[in-house]
Amino acid sequence: MNREEVKDLKPSALRALIRDGRWTDHTIGLAADYVQANLVILPRHYAFDFLVFCQRNPKPCPVLEVTEPGDPRIRYMAQEADLRTDLPMYRVFKDGVCVDEVSDVNSLWRDDLVGFLLGCSATFEYALIRANIRLRHIEEGKITPAYVSGIPCNRAGPFSGPMVVSMRPIRYDQVLQAARVTSRYTATHGGPVHIGDPAAIGITDLNEVMFGEPVEIRDNELPVFWACGITPQAVALQARPEFMITHLAGHMFVTDLLADEIAVG
Repeated sequence: MNREEVKDLKPSALRALIRDGRWTDHTIGLAADYVQANLVILPRHYAFDFLVFCQRNPKPCPVLEVTEPGDPRIRYMAQEADLRTDLPMYRVFKDGVCVDEVSDVNSLWRDDLVGFLLGCSATFEYALIRANIRLRHIEEGKITPAYVSGIPCNRAGPFSGPMVVSMRPIRYDQVLQAARVTSRYTATHGGPVHIGDPAAIGITDLNEVMFGEPVEIRDNELPVFWACGITPQAVALQARPEFMITHLAGHMFVTDLLADEIAVG
């Protein structure tokens, strides 16, 4: 199936396609008015420290749901959903290093694993589009570019490291509006963490992305940066947990919750 055929599917129908292996591409722009989530799966003995890390770093790691140890089912953000099969692509880490990318993790599941769903900025992109703010990566069918910044996260146990940020070029005259719109979505990163010069947050080249694909910044635009839920994947390089599963960038868990239901104000 092509993107045009699936972009307006309800989340449950989209997850069914993903579960059957009929959709393994990214979810950016799909089910656009629903909440999408980043994923982190860790052994139980890391779960408390990671939850504290999220509590101390709510911009990059806003927690939406935490599963019971060994239970891959989602209870609150979606019905009939399974973390082992319902994301298009996963990354598998051992000792902090990504060793594989797979389309399901059934064979890797263990009784001690705890899943964390974290808010994703793909959720507020529909609100930006409704406000007539153009998003070039969506228009070009790309995954949002993400960068490792120089902004440090607050440590919790073994978890520490730099914040990952996503970037969207925004017209000068719409930057404040974009900040106001996204600030209503605190459960999915909220407002920007930086506007303007990338070097001020330790990014020297916008063509050198950690994940996603670079996009052009035109003369009448500023780069605007939001905290990103890929941060735990950068933190893993320093924390080096012996086992961790995450989503592949842009290949999110699509929930049954409407984005407007989590907006504040």
